[in-house]
Amino acid sequence: MASRYGLEIRAATAADAAGLATLFRAAGQAVAANDLAERLEALRLGSGTALMAVEWGPPSGLVVLHWYRSLMAAQPVAQITGLLVGPDERRRGIGRLLLKAASQAARHAGCATLELAASPDDETLRAFCESTGFERAGSLFTRPLRKKS
Repeated sequence: MASRYGLEIRAATAADAAGLATLFRAAGQAVAANDLAERLEALRLGSGTALMAVEWGPPSGLVVLHWYRSLMAAQPVAQITGLLVGPDERRRGIGRLLLKAASQAARHAGCATLELAASPDDETLRAFCESTGFERAGSLFTRPLRKKS
């Protein structure tokens, strides 16, 4: 999908499950590779995508994005349901690149708004949301995907 400074952002597939399981373990979350493979395939067939950042070795980061129709919006809404950057890879702009790629995928799906759920206790994620143009809207952070005319 995109490449910057040797970092590639691309769609994750079932073949990437083992590397993604390594990324999850590094972040303190255990998910079996075969479970990840099944979930990635289901996501690919549904209304969403998983994008990963890869330099060499296991993936450096992952963003999971779903889109849905709402009675309150004329266009679909995209929601980031997972954003993960490996502990040793943080503070290098990988999260911002994943967010940019997720925004592009959401626009391509016809979405006008991007949402991200962040726990009020997670100061790091809250600060990241605010620094990347999101605004708090209840329990979510939101930002428009298109500039207002």
